[in-house]
Amino acid sequence: MTDPLLTASMQVVVREDWLRKTVEPILEPGLPIVDPHHHLWTHADEVYVLPDLLADTGSGHDIRGTIFVQCGEMYRAGGPEEEKSLGETEYVTGVAATSASGRHGRTRACAGMIGMVDLTLGDRVTALLERHVAIAGPRFCGIRNRTAWHESPDVRSNLVSPPPGPLANPAFIVGAKRLAAFGLPLDVWCYHPQLPLVEKLARAVPELTIVVDHVGGPLGVGPFLGKRDEVFPVWKKQMQALAALPNVVVKVGGLTMQVSGFEFHRQPRPPGSEELARAWRPYVETCIEAFGAQRCMFESNFPVDKGMCSYPVLWNALKRLAGGAGAAEKTALFSGTAMKTYRLSRLPEALAIDLAPR
Repeated sequence: MTDPLLTASMQVVVREDWLRKTVEPILEPGLPIVDPHHHLWTHADEVYVLPDLLADTGSGHDIRGTIFVQCGEMYRAGGPEEEKSLGETEYVTGVAATSASGRHGRTRACAGMIGMVDLTLGDRVTALLERHVAIAGPRFCGIRNRTAWHESPDVRSNLVSPPPGPLANPAFIVGAKRLAAFGLPLDVWCYHPQLPLVEKLARAVPELTIVVDHVGGPLGVGPFLGKRDEVFPVWKKQMQALAALPNVVVKVGGLTMQVSGFEFHRQPRPPGSEELARAWRPYVETCIEAFGAQRCMFESNFPVDKGMCSYPVLWNALKRLAGGAGAAEKTALFSGTAMKTYRLSRLPEALAIDLAPR
């Protein structure tokens, strides 16, 4: 039986009318934010494009810039399979140029973009990376492959299920070394049982910056349903092991995806920021304590997380969780780590993200 609150790709359905039931004042409205993780797409059951993104980024928080993350959007219809993702880079480059015109507000949407080059291609990665960079220039700030996988059919978050072993494929390490030579980081979206593979990769390619998406993917569905207390210490131990490696950074967010096991979307009203902060605190505090603020960056993961909470409430929750941080730590968490990791300071002045006080 299908679940009316889930899309065919197991994302929580976004219901704008439901989200409007919980409205809060914006906390610390003058705090500059760079949102380092969002998508744009046009699916049969959901559309989230530039006007939708700008409606969210313009909803109260001071979002200075954003980073688009690959999601298989606007791939080329023909040509070699390994080149089809160039279409996504072309599309996002156009969106970024539209935003950089200044005609749609001050937020620099898609100031950076994380694209897709299949690292299992090994040595062939170099020529493909050169083509992506030629299209997007300094906006091209990293890549991500589809690596989140679990054998249970009830554990799914990718729109297209990947093969089970890209992280374990020896060719993946060869491709990762080619990526490192470009000075570009690798985003890794995996589930917590896969974290040992991420650790192995980080040790094999110490010159590569690896960004672990969504706090390392602690699962709460399928065989992990109702086992949060069992999963948490396993996840925590592995995240601490990753934190011991200086080339690993973590994105702190993504906890309101369906695979996390939280079910805020089934409540009569959306959660407020205090409720979210209580639920997220163990994961957020673990990451910040292990990695330090200089290797953590807060993210929205919109529109995926939008199925359970609104953009203003999400950032309010993250601000609550950073309430005890000093000024330098807050800067790192909300903008600095993202700017440094993705080298966004390289952007030409006309395209740069302005983080000066307003």
